[in-house]
Amino acid sequence: MTGQEPAVRARDLRKCYGDFEAVVGIDFEVRTGEIFGLLGPNGAGKTTTVEILEGLRPRTSGEVSVLGCDPDVQLTALKERIGVCLQSTNLPDKITVLEALTLFSAFYKRTVDQGRLLERLQLREKRDVYYSRLSGGQKQRLALALALLNDPQLVFLDEPTAGLDPQVRLEIHSLIEELRADRRTILLTTHYIEEAERLCDRVAILDEGRIIALGTPRELQERTLGQSLIEVRCARPLPEPVPAFPDADEARPGADGCTLAISSSRPARTLMELVKWIDQRGLELEDIHLKRPTLEDVFLKLTGKSLRE
Repeated sequence: MTGQEPAVRARDLRKCYGDFEAVVGIDFEVRTGEIFGLLGPNGAGKTTTVEILEGLRPRTSGEVSVLGCDPDVQLTALKERIGVCLQSTNLPDKITVLEALTLFSAFYKRTVDQGRLLERLQLREKRDVYYSRLSGGQKQRLALALALLNDPQLVFLDEPTAGLDPQVRLEIHSLIEELRADRRTILLTTHYIEEAERLCDRVAILDEGRIIALGTPRELQERTLGQSLIEVRCARPLPEPVPAFPDADEARPGADGCTLAISSSRPARTLMELVKWIDQRGLELEDIHLKRPTLEDVFLKLTGKSLRE
């Protein structure tokens, strides 16, 4: 990816509705070949930003480049090179899966083999089934198929697993990881923390139309919080006093005396010394938990509210 032009570039991007500013001068780039996540609660500006990049919504001001095109000016050229899976895709009840693909293929100059696409998205056996008869997961796989018809370089996925059950969500995650393996660039919006942590190379956290943090999930966790929580439980109460451990805050014993919680900036080193200390005192270690800060923790720290508020 070094030396390549970014697939997406936004500079001082703004979108106003009257006096309300939905997107407030944001700057970011999406590198070619990466999965980039826009993370934030409902109303943060994620969908507005994506729709501007897709050419579905005009921007108020700022500079935007998507695969070298300005979506407000070169939309026809751009649509041949991008795929779009909207937050909600609704097709006529009586259209079949194959009919939907045939209809959408007419929108592009070049399309991939429909049979192979149906096979890849596990829809071959459903090709003659009406849209109204598909399950929620099958409808979402069809939406992805429609987004991939033109063999796009860049795929926009707006809340691709919203409202789906956990098993179907995992199926969609696997499909997205296959797209990454194909070296496609993906811009993903989500408010599911585990989705962003599993899939995204980098994320931008939006709140009230502003980017408040940007980086890899690990960078954001370490930059914002920097410490992991170690919790241990022993069969018998721990002796006092508990010593100071390397790179760690003061240990916090539990009410029963059998548990201990320590925050550490170097958890591996601290944990090694803690286990050694427990063993030297002849105690039986029953349980260990190492909890690194999540993107949810980062968002709560930066904004003071939950990601799903």
